Amino acid sequence: MRPDHDRRAAKGGGWDLSILTELTSLLNGLQIPVETGVFSRKAPDEYVVVTPLADTYPVHADNQPQAEIQEARLSLFSKGNYLNRKKQIIKALLDADFTVTSRLFVGCEDDTGYFHIAIDIAKSYELEE
Repeated sequence: MRPDHDRRAAKGGGWDLSILTELTSLLNGLQIPVETGVFSRKAPDEYVVVTPLADTYPVHADNQPQAEIQEARLSLFSKGNYLNRKKQIIKALLDADFTVTSRLFVGCEDDTGYFHIAIDIAKSYELEE
């Protein structure tokens, strides 16, 4: 874990720490427009849409999970060369303790000119007591 990455929120520290909150902050830090579910504003030449995928509990012997795993898909849409941006996003995700579970070139949308790249990620969060 990075030294400047604080997990107090997941431990009841009073902050809202979820995968969506962290991803929005991370992508804003990279100067990438981001929205959840659908991009509702006028689309720029490059942006990300985050889609929540799953919240699961790892199996525990006493059926009392102490953490949950949150998963999401980042859909990068770019009208230009997306390779460097994809690498930048993945590096930032890994540096922030996300697990990258899949990277997929979805295709080029003929009607809009956007390249669509999907990056699936997961992260474990401790549950509040």
